[in-house]
This record gives sequence, structure tokens and C-alpha cells, in this order.
Amino acid sequence: MADSYLHALSHVRDTAPLIQCLTNSVVMQFTANVLLAAGASPAMCDTPEESFDFAGIASGVLINAGTPSSEQYEGMRMAIAGANEAGTPWVLDPVAVGALQQRTRFARAGVVTRPAAIRGNASEIVALAGLGAGGRGVDSTDPVESALAAARQLATATGGVVAVSGERDLIVSEGRATWLSSGDPLLQLVIGTGCSLGALVAAYLAATRNSGVSAHDAVIAAHAHLGVAGTLAARRSAGPGSFAVELLDAIHAVDSTDLAELSSIREQK
Repeated sequence: MADSYLHALSHVRDTAPLIQCLTNSVVMQFTANVLLAAGASPAMCDTPEESFDFAGIASGVLINAGTPSSEQYEGMRMAIAGANEAGTPWVLDPVAVGALQQRTRFARAGVVTRPAAIRGNASEIVALAGLGAGGRGVDSTDPVESALAAARQLATATGGVVAVSGERDLIVSEGRATWLSSGDPLLQLVIGTGCSLGALVAAYLAATRNSGVSAHDAVIAAHAHLGVAGTLAARRSAGPGSFAVELLDAIHAVDSTDLAELSSIREQK
């Protein structure tokens, strides 16, 4: 069904998935608030001593090495191992991959361990696939269209879903590629929107397991949720500061009617 992604939101709110977030220090609070507003439950459990066990308890796991330390790298490795052992879906967000060698090695090793989804901007996805050098820090220098081949390569390698965020979002899995239109430019002026989107992807994947909603559509739905909330928040805000507050309110308020009216998809032929 062309609109099957519209049905995923109710599963998040009905199940309140517990999402273990191993993420960067700049965005922890914002990410937790986004998950709460969406109807999920955040847990910032990232120590090596606890990450493995918690990944077995969690409904989903986010791995985001935005501001990594040696201890956090080890905590992430333990969480990935715990998630894989328990069958917990986990999401890899390859922040600034390509420009820095250590995080690039870490993220590429993560691909081998088969995340349920990968979410990044075009430059990050291209660099993760080994087809480019990366962007300018966390900013993409490549158009989303240029990441299609890389996304398809990564989807084949992982068996999961690869999402490329941009002016239009591109969601790719084996045999399918979908363009999503939603969002507002103000989303780019608030720190943490992209990183929190990775956490939303984990929440949607967790909530829609065994629901009849495919992983591909669950990832579309997570992106549409944030994008449509951005559109609604922009209508009520005067600039980035008020937009950040309005965004959380909008994430909480978004319903399936908003998603249907303010987002659209097109399948790549």
C-alpha cells in the first residue's frame, strides 16, 4: 500500500518502545525529549559495563558516535553485541564519517554487524560505503541523489534499511527506494534534529515488529513524523529558538491526518 507508512505512528504510541541511546553529548537531552514527545521511552545507558545487558532489555538501540570517547566506543560495541544476541533492532548513525579515520573504521565495522537501519546525510552514506570522502564535519556537501548507489550497496550488505536525509529524504532497502517529501528548512538550524531522527527510527522499528508494517515503511514513517512536525512548528515559530520548543510540541501532537496531508512519497523506478 502506498500509504502504509501512515499506520506506523499508532504502534509507537500504543507500545511506548524503550530506546537505548548511545549518542553524542551535544544532543542527549534533546534526543530524550523527542522520544518522549513521540510516545517512546529513552534510556541513555552507554557504559561498557551495562550496555550489553541493557540492549537485551531495550526495544531498540541507537548507535551514534558523534562525540566519541574510548569508553563510549567500547560501550557501543557492547551494545551492538547485546542487541544482536537478543535480536533487538539497532540503528547506526554514521556522524561525520569519512573525514575522521577512527570513527570511519568504527562505523564500517558496524556495517559488518548488520544494523537494522542506517541513517545519515548524503556525504556520510557515500563515505560509509567507501564511495566518497565525507562532508564538512556533520554537514553534507553532496546532494541526496548522489547517495542512491551507496545506499543500495549498504542495504545489500546489511539486509536492512538505509535512510539518506536531506531536502527530500531517500529510504532504500533491497529492491526498493522511496523518496519522501516533508519538513522545513528550520530543522537544519536546531542542533540534534538529525541525531534524534536516528532515535525515532529505532523507536519505529521496535514498535512495528510483527505489526504488518515493513521495516522500510517504519523508517519512512519516522522521517515523516519529524518532517511533518517541523512543518507544523515552523507555522508557529519566529525563528530557530521558538522553533525548537514548538517542534517538541508538534512531535507530540502529530496525528495520521497530519502525516497524510503534509508528507508524500514517490517510489524510485
